[in-house]
Amino acid sequence: MNPLVWYDLLLFVLLFGVGVYVFVTARITNLHKVYFLFHGLMILWPFCQFAITLTDDPGLQLFYVTLSFVAVSLLGSGWLLLTIFITGYAERLSTKGACLLFVPALIGAVGVVANPWHEFVIPLEGGYIERAYGPWFWVVMAILVSYFLASLVILFRALSSSKTPTMIKNQVRITLRGILVLAVFATIDAILNVILSPWLPIIPGMTSLGIFLSDLFFVYVIKRYNVFDLVSIAHEDVINTIPYGILVLDENEIIVEANKASRSFMDMHVGDSFDMEAFLCGVRVEGNYQKFLYEYRSKKIVLSQLEVIVEGNNQAHHFIMQSSPIVDSMLVPIGHILTFQDVSQERYYVKELNWQYETLQERNHSLDLIRQELSEANRKLEELVLTDSLTQCYNRRYLTQHLNHEVITNIQYRTPFSLLLLDIDHFKAINDHYGHVIGDEVLVRTAEAVRQSIRSTDILTRYGGEEFMIYLPHTEHDLANVIAERVRLAVESNLVMVDHGTAQVSTTISIGILSIEDFAYAHVPENAEGYLTQLFAAVDKALYQAKQNGRNRVEFGVLERGVV
Repeated sequence: MNPLVWYDLLLFVLLFGVGVYVFVTARITNLHKVYFLFHGLMILWPFCQFAITLTDDPGLQLFYVTLSFVAVSLLGSGWLLLTIFITGYAERLSTKGACLLFVPALIGAVGVVANPWHEFVIPLEGGYIERAYGPWFWVVMAILVSYFLASLVILFRALSSSKTPTMIKNQVRITLRGILVLAVFATIDAILNVILSPWLPIIPGMTSLGIFLSDLFFVYVIKRYNVFDLVSIAHEDVINTIPYGILVLDENEIIVEANKASRSFMDMHVGDSFDMEAFLCGVRVEGNYQKFLYEYRSKKIVLSQLEVIVEGNNQAHHFIMQSSPIVDSMLVPIGHILTFQDVSQERYYVKELNWQYETLQERNHSLDLIRQELSEANRKLEELVLTDSLTQCYNRRYLTQHLNHEVITNIQYRTPFSLLLLDIDHFKAINDHYGHVIGDEVLVRTAEAVRQSIRSTDILTRYGGEEFMIYLPHTEHDLANVIAERVRLAVESNLVMVDHGTAQVSTTISIGILSIEDFAYAHVPENAEGYLTQLFAAVDKALYQAKQNGRNRVEFGVLERGVV
């Protein structure tokens, strides 16, 4: 047996050792799985090349040749997949895309296994130690070259992209060197041992050496840049920098992970047993204790929450404790994850805000009382301004303000209205005979009698001295006359006691009426105050007419045409 064949065995042992080293020193991730698939395919080549030389059985020799080239056929797809993971493009690879990636390699492997009509390999000298390759061998080589070129495209795209992190670019550069080494040795092997084999002696181990050297480049990338460990290390860093306490429990409530934040308020470590009920008994609880414990024990797939208060160092710490089960792919609970969010500062702020809110409420209540007092004072002031203090009727100022808007609206919507101006007959004689006190009493009693004989919608005002004016909304000529007569009779029958109840004073009134009901030539006046002055003048003229005609009577006034 040619001593050079032991060279392939040595390379197989070295590759196997490298695989064991990576397996032992690195944590298993999806990238690990791809690497070990790739590595397994690599070590099959030197092993099979060595195994061929150990047997004289052509059938076994063919088996080892076939196995080695099946591994080589699949090696391209494994190489491309590993390249995708190293460049960080794995997230873009769908399940369907990953399956399609292996199709060319599987086609090549099927052709190698089938070897129809010796289109792949032909034995020489009665065995496969010396062999010739057919067209299918070049098909397999073309597939490998295609994978090689695809890997190069992905690697160069990652290098040229501005979005690729610097660390990944460094990984890609080293990986490119590994690919170049394998390509060089595989090309030399194909040229020397296939193309020039009729003229040159076979030099074994060239491809095996290229595989081994390229694998060293991959291992260097893995160990130098922690490609496999990066995610796990990141997870550890993240969980320890999270300000929330985190405990991960297995199905037996044994702590398998505890971050730094959890050790700030509980003396629990990995490997300790966590008794939820005992823990809750040692703290103050706010919330539904029984519901939380039931969901925790029954391992319901829900997020349970409870507020716990831990006493320590003369200070109470408030935590929002959340519990959720950890389930496997079959949704079977295999543990729990507990998080403890410190909300002590928030509770302090809430307490302060509640205190400030209560203080603000008290101040608001005081302000409301002051506001009510001011409102009442304003109302009284308004009454003083708009009300006659003696008779408690509205005064002339109020009447003018009210009619400024009301009369214009009536004319605009053609709504009839009337004004009554009444005067107490011989009031000066009452003052002269009985005095001003009795005169004031007569004014008050007259106002009361008038108020009781008009409608609730009518407005009674003290127009001046012993004169009163009544505004009658929605009132035409005939109805105004009825109301005026009712008022006149009520005042006439109203007797005022004088001289300590020994005598009575009977008063009468004269009334002038102005009714606005004909809107045939009406137009809205531009000057409301001027128009009111004309109305007041017209009703005053009617009152004067009543006085002239003998008093204690009603007379109608007429507004000159064109005024309305």
